[in-house]
Amino acid sequence: METKQFKAESKRLLDMMINSIYTHKEIFLRELISNASDAIDKLYFKSLTDTSVGMNKSDFAIDLAVDKDKRTLTVSDNGIGMTEDELENNLGTIANSGSFAFKKENDLGDDVDIIGQFGVGFYSTFMVAKEVTVETKAYGSDKAFMWKSNGVDGYTVEPCEKQTVGTTITLYLKEDTDDEKYSRFIDPMQIQSLVKKYSDYIRFPIRMEMEHTHYHDDNEEPEVHKAVEILNSMTPIWKKNKNELKEEDYNNFYVEKFYDYEPPITHIHSKAEGLATYDALLYIPARAPFDYYSKDYEKGLQLYSSGVMIMDKCADLLPDYFSFVKGVVDSEDLSLNISRELLQHDRQLKIIEKNLEKAIKNELKKLMKSDREKYEKFYKVFGLQFKFGIYQSYGAANEMLQDLLMFPSSFEGKNVTLDEYVERMKEDQKDIYYACGESKERIEMLPQLEKVKEKGYEVLYCTQDIDEFALKVLLRYKDKQFKSISDADLDLDTEEEKEQAKKLDEENKDMFTFMQQAISDKVKTVRLSKKLKSHPVCLSSDGGPISIEMEKVLNAMPQNNGEKVKAEKALEINPEHPIFAKLKELFESDKDKLTQYTKLLYDQALLIEGMSIDDPVEFANLVCGLMC
Repeated sequence: METKQFKAESKRLLDMMINSIYTHKEIFLRELISNASDAIDKLYFKSLTDTSVGMNKSDFAIDLAVDKDKRTLTVSDNGIGMTEDELENNLGTIANSGSFAFKKENDLGDDVDIIGQFGVGFYSTFMVAKEVTVETKAYGSDKAFMWKSNGVDGYTVEPCEKQTVGTTITLYLKEDTDDEKYSRFIDPMQIQSLVKKYSDYIRFPIRMEMEHTHYHDDNEEPEVHKAVEILNSMTPIWKKNKNELKEEDYNNFYVEKFYDYEPPITHIHSKAEGLATYDALLYIPARAPFDYYSKDYEKGLQLYSSGVMIMDKCADLLPDYFSFVKGVVDSEDLSLNISRELLQHDRQLKIIEKNLEKAIKNELKKLMKSDREKYEKFYKVFGLQFKFGIYQSYGAANEMLQDLLMFPSSFEGKNVTLDEYVERMKEDQKDIYYACGESKERIEMLPQLEKVKEKGYEVLYCTQDIDEFALKVLLRYKDKQFKSISDADLDLDTEEEKEQAKKLDEENKDMFTFMQQAISDKVKTVRLSKKLKSHPVCLSSDGGPISIEMEKVLNAMPQNNGEKVKAEKALEINPEHPIFAKLKELFESDKDKLTQYTKLLYDQALLIEGMSIDDPVEFANLVCGLMC
């Protein structure tokens, strides 16, 4: 029997296939099952027009078998089989696709889906097998042939005995090594797991004999029962019509597929045709995985091509701000690379991503309106991602995310959306006001809040570090600008009040200049406040890109290497407070004491803002000095 050699280019490709194209050795089983499914598809297609085939769809199946003693794994199908020439052409020349040729010969176009079109998947078997045999009998032929190869020294083709039409592939597994346990591929439970993972939705039954051990309560020997079982589901839930499914069906699939013990908050079941054809079933979880806010978390949707899993986590289908979404996408349109493990970045992928993004936003907006309590539960867990999404996209995600944001508010102590805030704005209100602090309770103690609330204006409470950064990127919402209550000028005064303040500022200009010089390394200016009511002093941001709250957040980060950022600050004095009269008196009579008062007032303003005092010892000495 003559041993035939692979062509030179095929031999190089085979070596590359075994050593580099496939990332995971277990992929070989997916490829063999996909090829078997293709072979059945071809015969089933013929049966639709050729009654002599004599088989119905229910007659077709893929059978798996293991022999632990011989270390073999067998994959059999009752599909169309191969002639001697087809065996030679398809397996003797790597990357020659019989499936592709079949579609071309029968002018099937893109409407009939056949999985394997590269003609390389079969050779992934040599990653795990030291020898492979293929016994096949073509439909309409009375002859059967066997192809055999060890993947190195070429291959042989010879006649063999085979009673039924179809193909049987037998893998003689390599011996186990320290790095790789090939024996796992003759463990029925492992095989069952791999079928579930990669080939669960192949449309023909995948069968294998399974053992089940039954233990008795007494000391009798356990009973071992063997039975042929179907390992795959065949019809994925996302391919079913919505009216066939109940909420319980969706929830059960989610819990089983994504190993969550809690049902999701909601799901999105969609089908698209046109520029990109796909089915999608997405879920919004009720809770975050334990590693969600860590660098170890991997986002992504399970990606299928015609029911065969291509990627467990396709990150390209989700933007980071929707990284909490779980689910599956199944498309026949995707451009796969040669190993069917990775996606080529193509137009269809981008279209699917954009469509899913819109669908997720629409579902969340719908949830917000129909079940506010459930949305707030979701937002408490995942809302932080939206704020990071706005900040990290430099505004590109504003339109997508701004209507999903929520903030605690001075209005009845409830969480509000930006749209709700704007709807409630008073006629004379120009801006959207917000205040930053560690908590709602801390914010409500801020002296700057008094006058804004007195005007009857609602204030958003920014209690998370990212909040103000996100609002600075948003800049405005529905033509209303965001304004911090710590900004230099809130523009809350009447024209008369503005004139009076301007006059007071001018009258006390020299005193404020003196006070600023006393703390010149800390504040840019000292001035009268237009926002204080009962408190004597406060700090305001005096322009510049960094606010007082941003300074606090950035300086608390461990990665700033000890370099402190500084906001440009103004120390504001309340002209209605008795302290103002005392400062004017000291400016005339005791400038040294005025210097001490100025430093003390600055430290007091820092404490009100929740910031650390620069020099606690000096602060303590100043307090003691004034007490004596």
